[in-house]
Amino acid sequence: MASLNGTFDATEVAPAVPLEVLPPGKYLAHLIESEMLPTKAGDGQLLKLVFEVLEGPSARRKIFDQLNLVNRNEQTVEIAQRTLSAICHAVGQVHVSDSEQLHFKPLIVTLKVEPAGPDKYGVHREARNKVAGYSAANAGSAAGNATRPASPGP
Repeated sequence: MASLNGTFDATEVAPAVPLEVLPPGKYLAHLIESEMLPTKAGDGQLLKLVFEVLEGPSARRKIFDQLNLVNRNEQTVEIAQRTLSAICHAVGQVHVSDSEQLHFKPLIVTLKVEPAGPDKYGVHREARNKVAGYSAANAGSAAGNATRPASPGP
């Protein structure tokens, strides 16, 4: 039990509304938070990334990704390093010693949607966004389409 330091009147505050997944597509965003954290197993490290959408109806929404940079599985590390390289190239910082060097530089984040359903352990999960890639904000016409979701596939 926790004291609320007085009486909270829920009639004076609009209730929080659950956020829907962002539609698949390209979004102009920038990295606003990054942190190296231990993996659940404790035998590796991942770089947790938080991006913020900069324009359009989804402005200020957050996009999350994590890169498993220290892991016993070499393929996992290679995938994480290639993804980090894509972010570095997209923001023009190819020699990085601290993830903060990547902060507040615009880039295009391409999102896809993983549908709701059972995960690999059989546990039901809701639909969620997954980052499909990163590219430079000034890469051709990508920036012009940054906040327009891709048209639905067949």
